[in-house]
Amino acid sequence: MTYITKQSIILNGDIMKFKRIYDLRIDNDKTQQEIADYLMCNRQVYSRYERGLREIPVSMVIKLAKYYNTSTDYVLGITENPKPYK
Repeated sequence: MTYITKQSIILNGDIMKFKRIYDLRIDNDKTQQEIADYLMCNRQVYSRYERGLREIPVSMVIKLAKYYNTSTDYVLGITENPKPYK
């Protein structure tokens, strides 16, 4: 089994979305359990999303964008602009 380290999460653009959801959670002083509860998933599953061990479903990305009042592009690391589109 291959594990993704925090270093590879930061350096690999394809995995940036995992770093971004971690940063959003920390910046908003939330626990993994709080976010998992909001997403209606298990904390371990959410933890795997953050660590890049599991692909994030589109529905979860949309929920996270709404929760943090940002765009899905920002959650996915496509843009550096955290403001949602109007």
